[in-house]
Amino acid sequence: MSRYHLQALLAAAGLGSLCLALAIRERPSTLSENAQYGSDPVLPLPKTSWLPRVNIAEAIGWPDGKKPRPAENFEVSAFATDLSHPRWLYALPNGDILVAESDAPPKPRGLSRGLSGWIETLIMKRAGSHQPSANRITLLRDADGDGTAEIRSIFLDNLLSPFGMALIGDELYVANADALMRFPYRADAIRIEARGIKVADLPSGRNHHWTKSLLANEDGSKLYVGVGSNSNIGENGMEEEENRAAILEIDPRMGTSRLFASGLRNPVGMDWNPETGTLWVAVNERDELGNDLVPDYLTSVKEGGFYGWPYSYWGQIVDTRVTPQSPDLVMKAIKPDYALGSHTASLGLTFVHQTGLGKGFEDGAIIGQHGSWNRKPRAGYRVIFIPFKSGHPSGSPEEILTGFLNKKGQAMGRPVGVLIDKRGQLLVADDVGNTIWRVSATLPYRV
Repeated sequence: MSRYHLQALLAAAGLGSLCLALAIRERPSTLSENAQYGSDPVLPLPKTSWLPRVNIAEAIGWPDGKKPRPAENFEVSAFATDLSHPRWLYALPNGDILVAESDAPPKPRGLSRGLSGWIETLIMKRAGSHQPSANRITLLRDADGDGTAEIRSIFLDNLLSPFGMALIGDELYVANADALMRFPYRADAIRIEARGIKVADLPSGRNHHWTKSLLANEDGSKLYVGVGSNSNIGENGMEEEENRAAILEIDPRMGTSRLFASGLRNPVGMDWNPETGTLWVAVNERDELGNDLVPDYLTSVKEGGFYGWPYSYWGQIVDTRVTPQSPDLVMKAIKPDYALGSHTASLGLTFVHQTGLGKGFEDGAIIGQHGSWNRKPRAGYRVIFIPFKSGHPSGSPEEILTGFLNKKGQAMGRPVGVLIDKRGQLLVADDVGNTIWRVSATLPYRV
């Protein structure tokens, strides 16, 4: 019996830890950390496998007295602790912070996950995900400005794996795993009691990628929803991918939606470039092509643009595993602007412009890298800054927050959503450490 067949039997029997111990072994990557960042990343030949490669960092949480490690001239403190899988952040006009405490929704009964999906679920549980979801949004208020939220309130509950949030006037929109919802909002309120109104259905079902990020345009006339694929490379059938691997544009008053951009395997963090007004997104790319394919990326989004998934990657490099192919779409595939490293799980994205983070951090993008589960050596598990010039990335990544892995390779935390608060400081949602970290500059300017 091959090791692959043994892994399958162990997984079917529920022996997850032993299955992980027998994970596929391969030589570690020999590429330097920065080789797969920027506009021209190194892209080696693919190494295919029919089971997920596994190099998981077991989630253990933060020991007492421990916290992430900030870069020079920064300090980090806990803005809020003892949360339940905090994933995404949103700042209200008065400075209050909303936190989506959320995890994957239950899978529909009778829906086959396949062997690869079964093993991946076991892996994600070991990584601190796929636990019962709190299904709520919590409000955090730091009224005295000391960097710690002294007021905490359940703002909304009984949701379904909520993620993205957007306030338009006196209405708060929340992207559940299956629907866009609208709630009345009153300034300075610490809880919403009213039942929400469904604005539009969102792709759900299998929810291989369940998060639904949300962003409003400047005048509030449109909402943009990031919807991930239902598979790695379409293996569950392209009929399941309708309006997935895409950014949807929704009219919040009418509830109508249209495809704004497609071919984006898992578009999560979205933000407006403050210099150009262009929509940008952080995208998680496909798996099972080796340690060094395919790089996640940060890219501007063109209306009607197609970005390759599942047929090609990094523009028009064909993924030969996908059948049938679509040569016409591949010819239209847009190459992303900036690679963020393979398997880094770059989820969080926020642009900074003249913040309180000091000289050198006035213009650029901050990325929360949740971290790999299938790369050797592990990648991500950090928060980075990408400098911008004239509206485009202009340099190598700079680490802002690291130290999420201990010396044994266990994950004490995993960064997800990132946000600049009203005081110009950085907030980071840590869904394994169940903490919101606050990063601030110790000097107004770097030397």
